[in-house]
Amino acid sequence: MVWRGMHRNMREVVKPVMAKVLGAALVLSMLSGCGDKANVEESTAEGSSMESSMVASDAAERNTDEGGTEESGAMDTEHKDIVTELLSRMTLEEKVGQMMVASFRVWQDLSGTASDAGKTVESQESAAVPERVNVTELNDTIRECIQKNHIGGTILFAENFKNAEQTLRLVMDLQTSSIKGGGVPLFVAVDQEGGSVARIGFGTTGVGNMALAATADSDNAKAMAKIYGTELQALGINMDYAPVLDVNNNARNPVIGVRSFSDSPRIVYGFGDAFMEGLRSTGTIATLKHFPGHGDTNTDSHTGFPCIYKTYEELKAFELVPYEGAIENGADMIMTAHIQYPEIEKETYVSISTGEEVYLPATMSHVILTDILRGDMGFEGVVVTDALEMGAIADNFATEDILCKSINAGADMLMLPMVYDSDGLDRVNKWVDLTIKLVKDGKIDEARIEESVRRILTLKEKYGILEETDFSVTQEKIDKALETVGCQEHRDQAWEIAVKALTLVKNENQVFPLKWNEGDETLILFADSCASRVGYGELAKQMLGDDKIVVMANTKENGEECLKAAKKATHVILVNRVYSEACMDPNTGDGFSTAVFDKIIKARHADGKQVIVISSQLPYDAARFTEADAILLAYCSSVMRTILPESGEGSAYSPNLAAAIVSCFGDEEVKGNLPVSLPALDENYKLTDQILFAK
Repeated sequence: MVWRGMHRNMREVVKPVMAKVLGAALVLSMLSGCGDKANVEESTAEGSSMESSMVASDAAERNTDEGGTEESGAMDTEHKDIVTELLSRMTLEEKVGQMMVASFRVWQDLSGTASDAGKTVESQESAAVPERVNVTELNDTIRECIQKNHIGGTILFAENFKNAEQTLRLVMDLQTSSIKGGGVPLFVAVDQEGGSVARIGFGTTGVGNMALAATADSDNAKAMAKIYGTELQALGINMDYAPVLDVNNNARNPVIGVRSFSDSPRIVYGFGDAFMEGLRSTGTIATLKHFPGHGDTNTDSHTGFPCIYKTYEELKAFELVPYEGAIENGADMIMTAHIQYPEIEKETYVSISTGEEVYLPATMSHVILTDILRGDMGFEGVVVTDALEMGAIADNFATEDILCKSINAGADMLMLPMVYDSDGLDRVNKWVDLTIKLVKDGKIDEARIEESVRRILTLKEKYGILEETDFSVTQEKIDKALETVGCQEHRDQAWEIAVKALTLVKNENQVFPLKWNEGDETLILFADSCASRVGYGELAKQMLGDDKIVVMANTKENGEECLKAAKKATHVILVNRVYSEACMDPNTGDGFSTAVFDKIIKARHADGKQVIVISSQLPYDAARFTEADAILLAYCSSVMRTILPESGEGSAYSPNLAAAIVSCFGDEEVKGNLPVSLPALDENYKLTDQILFAK
């Protein structure tokens, strides 16, 4: 049976699934844990087959003219003239506004409710609180905020996406609001990294970065990014906050993980650069993140304040390698990391939360953003901060200092706190007004503002954004969006890449693929951490057309039932998902399913039967199930919003796990390569420095 053909024709052959197996979209779970710094010399060693094949696609051989972003000298002069003329006519308020990135994510109108100071306590308590709704269309208050503050960019999140036509109308309304009264069109951005971080619920999710690197062919990264860029362009979105260039050399990293291509700087460079080229070929601006590197951390900057004790020389030999290559190849935009580097940035600040001294993060470091990034590395593009409401920043720095220090350090665009309600909108207004005041008070040099706005306008001119004036929604645009975003051709291509990424790290006695006969009963058992992913099992069951496949999820209550089902079944596939080191410890709430899996493996071996384990997210659990007969790595297990991959609202899914399950049964050739080395575990289920499976 040819699974590729089945996949392409699924809409004709699959049957509807009961609503009880549909999972609501969940927020991406963040990893937690702490760890040691990885050995730099070992991680940067050259000579692996993967790096050799990647170097063959080095950016020096890329066609940078693709997509028309390479400018001639004459055109450069023309662009500079246009930007200079536009800049000369802008007020200080307009210039500051261009530096701001706003996010209108969720809306709740709190004005006129209990927040009104003039109301009595009784009336405040009885006042009806307006419903909180996703911002899938603009209201007049949001339009007024964009116009009043002359906002330079906006970022969209999952809450903003409902379907293709709605998104197109939203983006066009954002742009129309921006240019009203002679304003400048917006950067409209989205975090469409692929895999675990993909915001468009009806688009092509793709396979994620670590899976792309597992294919050992950087052309797959370029192809995947080209799909993202094509779909973003059809929706009117001109910027992708991707690719991630973090080198994930810390297996305990709580936030990067499979968002990284590899623990090797050279692999990250090759695949990241290819991804950048794929986006640019569609006219979409790529944003490299998180500078100078978030890979060697054991803290998530969304909630904590990471600190990396590396010297500049160490960064140059490792974290900065991918950025140096991308800058040489014309990188347009770089996002900062909210990370302390005390060996590089020595200035400290008294935390507003703890009263303790902390070091200025890269986002606020003149040494890192200006001396290193611009001076030493020669970056001439736009620097945008990561979200300034993240814990690393908001929990430690006063608003005035956030603005002063970020801009004076060299940041060109500031990602403002997200808008969830009318109070959040007021915060945006206040942040913009405060920035203007700080310039007028001399705390921020206006020449520094001019520098940033010139870069912003130059980038907008380079990609034709300044020339855009027609943001009407036509039937032609709607049809183009509907036929492009999440189309079957794109999904088929993503599936093919997902299959190429599948990596078999163990296969005793050729257990994989299953010696499967019609009538065999096969159990696909998902760990508790995968409970919201059972839809992938149902999808595979439909593709295989076999009612003898049983799909279950382990819970704290049904361990014995799972063991009984596993002993009865002809074949067993265990699907595990690691998002933190704790997930591998059977004594924790995150890892209790591993104890059940241990019992199943032992019981089946006692009966002379085999077990296949699929690692569905971080690949480090390969070391946890070494007793299994076969171990297959999928690298991504995003939640399925619906079971059937039909086009339309909420239909996106990452193909990795579905492809992994199907490959256990059929003739898909599995030949992916490890993009990271996998460490062994100690007796307490903690990651060690010993490498068990080398890339």
